[in-house]
Amino acid sequence: MEKPVTTFRIVPMEESHGAAICTWKYDSPYDIYSWLPWEQMKALDVEFGNPALRAQQYVSLLTPDDELAGFAQYFPMEGVTRLGIGMRPDLCGQGLGKSFVLTIVEEAQRRKPQDVIDLEVLTWNTRAIRAYQKAGFVITDLYEKMTPGGISKPYYCMVYKGAPTSP
Repeated sequence: MEKPVTTFRIVPMEESHGAAICTWKYDSPYDIYSWLPWEQMKALDVEFGNPALRAQQYVSLLTPDDELAGFAQYFPMEGVTRLGIGMRPDLCGQGLGKSFVLTIVEEAQRRKPQDVIDLEVLTWNTRAIRAYQKAGFVITDLYEKMTPGGISKPYYCMVYKGAPTSP
């Protein structure tokens, strides 16, 4: 039996959302996706700790009950909208990925309808890869790049080709 689809809503990322995201702790091996403490992010003026960058590139995703479910980053590139995606740890692996990702894709299309939409994912992250594929992304490239922890690892580039017709 298929799970009911959760509808997510995109809103501007508020400072309180950034502070909450910094408290999220992922189990290994996903713990590389954890962020620095909020006060450190603000002090270093990095990522969503930088108010201007937060306003320009980051959004929050809320559940129908207005709970923070995750975030997206829309990287500004020429002709491409590159996505950065993060879901609250307790929601990961619950079958919500397709709906979550499609909400983010719809916003990317609204912002820059002419752009190609892509993302990068570590090759070992099969849980995320499956969610991206269900949402209509296909693997188009494989390369090495630095992880957030500063180690070179293999990544896939996945490009959005359109939502598949099957669930």
